[in-house]
Amino acid sequence: MKKKFGAAISVFIILAVLILAQGCMVVTYPDEYTIIKQFGRIESIRETPGLSLKLPFIQTAESIQNEVLLYDLAVSDVMTKDKKSMIADCFVLWEIEDPYKYTQTLSAQKSNAEFRIDTIVYNSLKNVISSLSQEEVISGRDGELTKAIMENIGDTLGQYGIRLLAVETKSLDLPDENKNAVYERMISERNNIAATYQAEGQEEAKEISNNTTAEIIVMQSQANAQAEEIIAKGEAEYMRILSEAYNDPEKADFYLFLRALDAAKATMTGDNKTLIIDETSPIAQIFYSRGQ
Repeated sequence: MKKKFGAAISVFIILAVLILAQGCMVVTYPDEYTIIKQFGRIESIRETPGLSLKLPFIQTAESIQNEVLLYDLAVSDVMTKDKKSMIADCFVLWEIEDPYKYTQTLSAQKSNAEFRIDTIVYNSLKNVISSLSQEEVISGRDGELTKAIMENIGDTLGQYGIRLLAVETKSLDLPDENKNAVYERMISERNNIAATYQAEGQEEAKEISNNTTAEIIVMQSQANAQAEEIIAKGEAEYMRILSEAYNDPEKADFYLFLRALDAAKATMTGDNKTLIIDETSPIAQIFYSRGQ
C-alpha cells in the first residue's frame, strides 16, 4: 500500500514538474513577436526566434504577427473635385513596427488595427480624390495617386505602432451609368488632339515640300547656267580650232577634203554606192591642187 502511494506521489511530482517546465518555456517563431505580460502589464517583448523562459503562473505570453500583412478595404464611393462619383476598391500592405505601442493602444488585436487602418486610409483616399478632377484621377493611376494617398496619410498610423507599406487600388472605376458618357468625351478629346497633330504635321510637310521644290529650282537653274557656260566655252574653242585650220593652207585643204568626204557619204544612200567626181567638185579640186 505504501509502495502504491509512493508511486502515485512520484507520478504527481513528475507531472507537476512537466507542467511547471511547460509554463516556464516560451517559443518565439520567426514570423511573430512574443509579448510577456505580468499582472496585465508588458514586462518584455521577445523578437529573436527561439526558446526563452518566463515566470510560471505570474507571467503570460502572447504572440502577434511579425510579417507583412494585407488588409482589403471595402469597396466604397468617392467624389471627385468636379462632383463626379467613382467606385474605389483598394488594399493595404502593413506591418507592426512597434509591438509595444501596438499592444498598448490596440490591445494587440488585429481587428482593432484593421479598423484604424480602414478609417485612416479611406479618409485619405477620399481627401485626395476630392482634390482632383475625374480626368486627373483616371490619368494618375500609374502611381501618382498612390503616392499622393501615402503622403496624405504620413505617419498617422505610427501612434499605433503600425507602419504602412503601400496603398494600392485594385480598381478605380466609374459608375455604370456614367461610363459611356465619360468614355465618349475622352475619345472626342483624343480625336481633337490627334486632328491637331495631323494638321500641324501636314502644314510642316507642306513647308518642307515647298522649301525642297525651291531648292531644286535653284539647283536646276545653277546647273543650266553652268551647262550653258560650258557649251559656250566649247563652241568658242571649236571656232578657235576652225579659225586656226582655215588660216593654215595645208590644214584648210585637209579640212575641206574631209568635209567633202562627209558630204559625199551623206549622198550615198540606199543601194547606190557609185560616186561620180567631176572637175568642179571639191574633191576633184583638192586632188587637182595636190597634183599641181
